Amino acid sequence: MSSLKTQVIQLIQQLPDDVTIDDILSELYFKLQVDKGLRELDEGNGIPHLKVKERVSKWVSQ
Repeated sequence: MSSLKTQVIQLIQQLPDDVTIDDILSELYFKLQVDKGLRELDEGNGIPHLKVKERVSKWVSQ
């Protein structure tokens, strides 16, 4: 696996040339949250699909 520094550089290089610092920070934060969620799932700390559907249906119906 590549180093974290390499991953960040690759992420930034994939962004458009007119990217802002805020855009870069948003992308990094998004990646951080996705990686955290995947790690939680790997550890068995996820929420079952049916429970997610219940929660989302409550949000949509409000």
